[in-house]
Amino acid sequence: MVSAEPNTPAQPDPLESHSYRITVDDGRESFYALSLEDASSEEAWLMSDTVVALDNMR
Repeated sequence: MVSAEPNTPAQPDPLESHSYRITVDDGRESFYALSLEDASSEEAWLMSDTVVALDNMR
């Protein structure tokens, strides 16, 4: 039997973050979104529309 090894590097690349203000309904509504991304993978990202600022999470 062979033990499983993680498929992630020991020192992963840092994540990138981007903030967005998204406007919908011809400008009548808008909200903020935060995106966290792994630049080395197009499939590794997370976007949240619930956080205006990280300080508000405390």
